[in-house]
Amino acid sequence: MAKPIILTVDDDPNVLQAIARDLRQQYGDRFRVVRADSGPTALELLQQFQLKNEVVATFLVDQRMPEMSGVEFLEQAIEQFPEAKRVLLTAYADTEAAIRAINSAKLDYYLLKPWDPPEEKLYPVLDDLLEGWLASFHPPFEGIRVIGNRWSPASHQVKDFLARNQVPYEWLDIESSQEAQQLAAYAQCDRLQLPLVLFPDGTSLLQPTPTQIAAKIGLQTQAGNPFYDLVIVGGGPAGLAAAVYGASEGLRTVMIEREAPGGQAGTSSRIENYLGFPVGLSGSDLARRAVTQARRFGVEILTPQEATAIRIQNPYRVITLADGSEISCHALILAMGVSWRRLSIPGIDRLTGAGVYYGAAQTEAIACKDEDVYIIGGANSGGQAAMYFSKYARHVTMLVRGDSLTKSMSQYLIDQIEATPNITVQVHSSVVEVKGDTSLSALVIQNQATGETATVDATSLFIFIGAEPQTDWLDKMIERDEKGFILTGADRPQDGKRSPGWNLERDPYLLETNVPGIFAVGDVRHNSVKRVASGVGEGSICVQFVHRYLSKVL
Repeated sequence: MAKPIILTVDDDPNVLQAIARDLRQQYGDRFRVVRADSGPTALELLQQFQLKNEVVATFLVDQRMPEMSGVEFLEQAIEQFPEAKRVLLTAYADTEAAIRAINSAKLDYYLLKPWDPPEEKLYPVLDDLLEGWLASFHPPFEGIRVIGNRWSPASHQVKDFLARNQVPYEWLDIESSQEAQQLAAYAQCDRLQLPLVLFPDGTSLLQPTPTQIAAKIGLQTQAGNPFYDLVIVGGGPAGLAAAVYGASEGLRTVMIEREAPGGQAGTSSRIENYLGFPVGLSGSDLARRAVTQARRFGVEILTPQEATAIRIQNPYRVITLADGSEISCHALILAMGVSWRRLSIPGIDRLTGAGVYYGAAQTEAIACKDEDVYIIGGANSGGQAAMYFSKYARHVTMLVRGDSLTKSMSQYLIDQIEATPNITVQVHSSVVEVKGDTSLSALVIQNQATGETATVDATSLFIFIGAEPQTDWLDKMIERDEKGFILTGADRPQDGKRSPGWNLERDPYLLETNVPGIFAVGDVRHNSVKRVASGVGEGSICVQFVHRYLSKVL
């Protein structure tokens, strides 16, 4: 944490230098002493301190200054740092003004000039004041601050990116936080320019993209080398497992992740059936542990970065990235996972990020405190989200198309939901329309059994349905099923003919696609088991097939 600040203000340069010298001599090891030669200059410094999230412990201000008196300065300064101690330096003739300032500027003490010797006249006073300040001081949050509007899709994107990449941040809503309004004004940020992201070094970004934030906080988006033994596209459980096993067995490995390590599983609020964690763990915790493990073995993780094309240049597989750069490898593992299926109902595109969210339970849960929350989806992801929201929301309603949860949800979750009094499961129900001007205000819910509709007030709708692979970029090179899932091993067409791209005498390995040396694991693979443990298992065993492939081609 940066040292708390003692700010001294005086228009006389000799006096300013002397007081600053005495302050540094006594307090320089614990506090940062800052000088200002006028009240207006000091007020500008206070704005900079707030933008940098620095704290002022004490003001030591001369009363007689031409542009702004010491009392006038303190009256304005306490609005920005109300907890700071306030000391006025006065001449004998100014004692009446100092006494009046005890009320108007909430003055803590006034000192008569000269203060020599400081050991007798200055330090005892400040020691007492600083001790009192430290007793009630609560260190400010040290990290990124995001100022925005709760109902802004751009603000949600920034929060979600930081949360999923496990970067601590403080959220300040411009509509309800006076501090947010002050900081936006100091940064000369109009509300239309939000979100505003303030970094600990005092710099800021307006309406930043994930790539801009990544560059600022030090995430790696560019590959360190042009060639790797193994490239993994996708950073979910399957991709992370492949990265750990590949790197630990000596393969130079890079993993490319479009959004954040952990994939869709990383957004899960609680995974309770993963082997070895009897009390469960969150998806973000699983992702954090896996990322740490992968990096310990030397895996390069590029995020946010996206693969956009593959070409074969034997014996290499060349991957084109979204920024136009290319990296090549001997073996490639596709582990892109799946994305939430998008609803196609009136109003939903306009309100996505403004009350309607796909996933994002951990990002938005606190904002839903004491509100009613609606969840679409009856699988494990929806159930885990419902349990998580129940800790914050007044009531959680799960909207399920089927007649029960038993067909798609683990029994342990069903039992937990039934035992949670502020969760209701509404079966045979679908949302057919969302309403609202700038943010969600109502849902139109249809009973699938009777066809009847009802409109309910709602400010937050979270969608956890279906699974769609994002594989269009593979074009016709990699064989896929009619839904876009990648075909591997025995799941590929068995018509006695060789697939386009297959030029070897042997049959493809278990997790190998129709192109030698390109494998697919996890949820993106046809007929995969949509469970975290299954993805981890596939990612782990796939490395064995990579070694077999490399042993025959190198």
